[in-house]
Amino acid sequence: MRILIIVDTYVPARISAALQMHDLAIEFARQGHQPTVVVPAPELNRSWTIENLDGVEVLRVKAFRTKDIGYVRRVLAELLLPFLLYRGLLRSPLAKESWSGVIWYSPTIFLGPMVHRLRRRLGIRSYLILRDLFPDWAVDAGIMRRGLAYRFFKQIERYQYQIADVIGVQTPSNVPLVKATATRGNPRIEVLDNWLSDLIDAECPVSLQETPLAGKTVFVYAGNMGAAQGMDCLLELAEDLRDRNDTGFLFVGRGSEVERLREYANSHDLRHVMFMDEIDSKSIPGLLAQCHVGLIALDPRHTTHNIPGKLLTYLRAGLPVLARINAGNDLKQIIDTEGVGYVCVGDAQHQLSKLAERLLDSPELRSQMAHRGKELAERRYSSASAVSRIVAALRSVNSKYVIDVNPTGRP
Repeated sequence: MRILIIVDTYVPARISAALQMHDLAIEFARQGHQPTVVVPAPELNRSWTIENLDGVEVLRVKAFRTKDIGYVRRVLAELLLPFLLYRGLLRSPLAKESWSGVIWYSPTIFLGPMVHRLRRRLGIRSYLILRDLFPDWAVDAGIMRRGLAYRFFKQIERYQYQIADVIGVQTPSNVPLVKATATRGNPRIEVLDNWLSDLIDAECPVSLQETPLAGKTVFVYAGNMGAAQGMDCLLELAEDLRDRNDTGFLFVGRGSEVERLREYANSHDLRHVMFMDEIDSKSIPGLLAQCHVGLIALDPRHTTHNIPGKLLTYLRAGLPVLARINAGNDLKQIIDTEGVGYVCVGDAQHQLSKLAERLLDSPELRSQMAHRGKELAERRYSSASAVSRIVAALRSVNSKYVIDVNPTGRP
């Protein structure tokens, strides 16, 4: 199949969405398909550029910046994003090409207009990879109220559901939540597990032996540090364990909460806590190999369900997991059933500290969990499985937009 993949971030960006979609595109090519990725590139000084990256055709289109800017500017930039991407596609040598299906990734929720135009023009089926339920998670986290802005974003969300033939959500519990919103268009909703390819183990530029964490059992958090994560609990955990000389905490990544968390650690004199900027994904295995437990945090106010990409990173790296999550999240059942770590639900900070100490005091337990985690990652969370599921869905669904395409392959 010829597959068009539309994303708002892609490598060389280091965030999990960019890495995941790069893995997915490579796997499409590995399975004999022809993927083309369309992604915004604010840094371009021309309207578009095409490159071949690891066997994948990538069209980068000039667009406004949508990352690490204020909320108002971000909303405006994302509203314009699908139109700029579509214009860039039409101006590029790919303008007359046709595809068998279109895949897009959410977040962002704003790519719907481009997908709609492609479906109308080419008569192709569509698959939405849905990784979080915005704007509802923003309301849960206290970032947004159910006012005018919420209703506006909710309409955008409904629109992208309406134009999808299939929606792939992260967990079974998200299916009824999406179904309640997707009241038009009648998309098929299925579970599409997160995925991660084998990590490339390049030389890591960071040696923890040359830091204050040398010789300690290190709890590591690697990923975005934003409002959705509710990161305060992890700093409070570090504070609870400050009297243990054998314990250290490492926070790696970027996000809206990083500076505030740094200030918290400094003001509370948490000398066993260390922050690092995000590093190249190829160096992550080498860094995690120097750590002992992978940390996950999700704001307990969430009513939606999320399987963070960092879980897969920890499992593949052979780290047991310690997670603080919202009640009812399917992540608890996965971690408990598979025996790959411990989970604290809600605001029970004392329980989180007890679970951390249990991991600290038993290297053998950590080793057993790490072994089971590697097996789980291989069995359930692979890009090969994700591609097979998406292809099967695109081939089986009957899109209301499907039309005949002439023998030249042009619409």
